[in-house]
Amino acid sequence: MSKGSNAPVPTTALRVELGWRSGPGVPDADASALLLVAGKVRSDDDFVFCNQPAHPSGAVRHEGKRSAGEQVTDTLVVDLARVESSVERVVLAASADGGTFGQVPGLYIEVRDAARGDVIARFDDPGATVEAAFVLGEFYRRHGAWKFRAVGQGYDSGLEGLATDFGITVDEPRHTAGSPAPTAPPAAPSAPVRLGKVTLTKAAPSVSLAKQGGTSGALRVNLNWQMRKQLSGWSGRRGAGHGNLDLDLCALYELADGRKGVVQALGNAFGSLHRPPYIHLDGDDRTGAVAGGENLTVNLDHTRDFRRILVFVTLYEGAGSFADLHATVTLQPQHGAPVDFSLDECTVPSTVCALALITRTDGDLVVHREARYLVPERRVSPQRTIDRAYGWGMNWTPGRK
Repeated sequence: MSKGSNAPVPTTALRVELGWRSGPGVPDADASALLLVAGKVRSDDDFVFCNQPAHPSGAVRHEGKRSAGEQVTDTLVVDLARVESSVERVVLAASADGGTFGQVPGLYIEVRDAARGDVIARFDDPGATVEAAFVLGEFYRRHGAWKFRAVGQGYDSGLEGLATDFGITVDEPRHTAGSPAPTAPPAAPSAPVRLGKVTLTKAAPSVSLAKQGGTSGALRVNLNWQMRKQLSGWSGRRGAGHGNLDLDLCALYELADGRKGVVQALGNAFGSLHRPPYIHLDGDDRTGAVAGGENLTVNLDHTRDFRRILVFVTLYEGAGSFADLHATVTLQPQHGAPVDFSLDECTVPSTVCALALITRTDGDLVVHREARYLVPERRVSPQRTIDRAYGWGMNWTPGRK
């Protein structure tokens, strides 16, 4: 499609894919959607993005990113049959994190039938230059039916400028020490939307979930990975190919009453979200891309039941170490800003890596970036290695999946 053109779409569930090519110097991008009445949102609930991934009506949800080599996609699902009758438009937008869309090659938006997978519409190369946010397209009602329009309108003021243009109340950044404190804003009908991510680094490795708004609901811990090149130490136990690399996201836990355990695919110890340990492993992904990588979910409604949680990853099959592997860890609270960090390059023959240590402090959960590669001794399992390093004191027996 060309800019400004439109096409009819069925009144059904549609998969909206924002795609681009990653590489050195290419900023990350995030998809978002706004449900509009008379050109504005009715409340901040009408803004769906990574920090607020589902609309209350269930009509729009943000599903997250997938990577396949250099190709990256971020996906929204829009069920037009469930969009409230008062909503006239669903705007499909994107924001660049740490750069502009002029630095993002191969940018496109594609609309597919969510059930059949058929491509209904696609808009390539919107002509971005210095813009940090873009309205790529929109669904709009016309004579009782829905259409898709290729828009291509940019905002050099970024996602904040785009959001406020459509009536979103944006959370102001906190002032730093030595700077004048901001004046109190006028009362708003709802809490302001937090647009920013929190990135943990070696210099700033910790963050309070409560200070980011993550005090209840579900906390999703995601591990997403891709190979920089052919992995060193390739085992070849199940032939060649990207799909043979099998990483397992795991968690050691210690509850407030002293109970300890592990959540992992090995031994089918997937845990439980609504009874102890209040941690659940969603599945066992062997690609790093399917369903957005591997995911653990922590029930933040039971914060008082936790003492500490150590999230770690083991290399179960497909390589001899984590060398040449690029991985990103994201902690997404249901009601708060996401926390993410990248793993450092592995320079040792490691098959187990401590990712994040979550501890309960004064009723709050504090996340500390570990990013610590460990090398098991001969005939010592990765799980026992991580246990020894963090003093969990558990008894281990062989297991398989």
